[in-house]
Amino acid sequence: MQGIVLALAALLLGWSPVQAATLLPETSPSPTAAPSAAPEIEARQEAGSDQAVSQRISSIFSEIPALAGVRANVREGVVTLTGTVTDAEDKARAEVIASRISGVVTVENQIERDVSVGSRLGVLGTFSEQLTTLVAALPLIAVAVLAALLIAGLGYAIASLESLWRRVTPNSFLAELIASAIRFAFIVAGALVALNILGAGTLLGAVLGGAGVVGIALGFSLRDIIENYVASVMLSLRQPFRPNELVKIEDYEGRIIRLTSRATLLMTLDGNHVRIPNSTVFKGVIVNYTRNPQRSFAFEIGIGVNEDASVAGATGVAALRGLDFVLPEPAPLFLVQEAAASSVVLKFIAWIDQGETNWFKARSQALVTVKNALDADEVEMPEPIYRLRFDPESPLPIKDMEGAEEAAPPPDRRRGSKGRARPVDQDVRPENEVAKMVEEERQATPGKGDLLNPNRPVE
Repeated sequence: MQGIVLALAALLLGWSPVQAATLLPETSPSPTAAPSAAPEIEARQEAGSDQAVSQRISSIFSEIPALAGVRANVREGVVTLTGTVTDAEDKARAEVIASRISGVVTVENQIERDVSVGSRLGVLGTFSEQLTTLVAALPLIAVAVLAALLIAGLGYAIASLESLWRRVTPNSFLAELIASAIRFAFIVAGALVALNILGAGTLLGAVLGGAGVVGIALGFSLRDIIENYVASVMLSLRQPFRPNELVKIEDYEGRIIRLTSRATLLMTLDGNHVRIPNSTVFKGVIVNYTRNPQRSFAFEIGIGVNEDASVAGATGVAALRGLDFVLPEPAPLFLVQEAAASSVVLKFIAWIDQGETNWFKARSQALVTVKNALDADEVEMPEPIYRLRFDPESPLPIKDMEGAEEAAPPPDRRRGSKGRARPVDQDVRPENEVAKMVEEERQATPGKGDLLNPNRPVE
C-alpha cells in the first residue's frame, strides 16, 4: 500500500522513476511471513561511517530538486536534517530517504517549510516545463483525437442506416434506440483508443469507475423516467391495442390515438385528450371493448312484493327478445337480485353486437321497453311502506268529522292497458363521432412518434 501511495505521489509531483524507486522498500515481506525483529544497534561505531552516511544522504538529496536545500549532519548514526523545503510532503520524504540508509540509527527532522513568495514562484518553472512537455506531445494528441473522431464517425455512419434498422426492428422507436446504442458504443471505443494512444490507461479506469458511481446515483434519482422508458419499449413490442380501439386503462376510457415513447394518448368519449404514462399503461389493467364485438348490458327493475317474480321476469325477457339489436345467442335472461321489505329487484341481462349497436343507447332502450312491458302487464311497481301507530285515547282528526267524504284514489298514470306496451323507437346505431375525430387526427399527423404497428400481432 505504501508503494502505491508513493508511486501516486511521484506521478503528481513529477518525480522521475529513479527518484520514486528510492522511496520504495527493497523487499516486500510476504503477507504470511512473520514480522522480522528490529535490527540491533551496534555497540561501537566504525570509524568514518558517519561521514559516509552524510555523503550518501547529501548525494541523494542533490539529485532531487525539491530536497536540494536540505543538509544532513550525522553523529554516532543519528542523522539531523536541517534546511528548508517548499512543500510539507518533501519534509516527510527527506526523513524517509534518510532512514533507509544503512548505518542510520534514527533521524531528527528539523527541516522547516519555506513559505516565502520567492520560493512559491519557483512553481512557475515547473509549470513552464509541463507546458513544454504538452507542446511536444501535441502531435501525439492530434493522432489520438483523429483516431477517436474516425471511430466515432464510423459509428454515426452505421447508425444512420435507418432503412436497415427499420427492417430489423418492429418499429421506429426501437430502430432509433439501436442507432443510439451504436453511436454510444463507437464513441466509447474511440475514447478508449485515444487514451491508449496517449498512454492514459490508468486515467481511463478511474473515469470508468467514477462513471459507474455516477450512473448508479442517476439510476436512483431518475428511476421513474427510466421505468417509463423501459415500459415504452415493452409496449412497442407487445402491441396491446390498435389505433382507434375503445379501451379502458385504469380510470380512463376512450379511443387510442397513438402510443409514443413517453405516453399513451387517448381521446375520451366526450372528446378530451388524455395522456397516460406508459409505465401506468404497462402495469395497469387494460379493458379492450373493441377486440370482442359481443358485449352484455344489465339493468335492475324492482316490482312489488305481492307480484310473481317469475312471471314478471318472463315478461321482461320476452320484451328483450323482441328488440332487433338484442342477440338471440347468448339469450337474454333475468335474475332475482334482491328480495327487500317493500320490493323484489329483478336483474335483466342481454347481449349486443358493438359493431352495429351503441351500448349506452341499447341499454337505455331495453330498460324502457321492459318497464313498459311490465306496466302493460299491470305488474305493480314497489312503493314505500310506512307503519303508523296511533294512541287510542287521542281522537283522529278525520274520525269525528261530519260529512267527510271518502277520498278517491289518485289516478294511476303509471299503468297502461293490459297487453298493450307502448313501443319505443330509438336509433341505437353506434356513435362514430369520436372515432372519426381520432382518425382525422391520425391522418393530420401521420407517423408522429407512433409506436403502434398494424403489421405486428396483437398481444
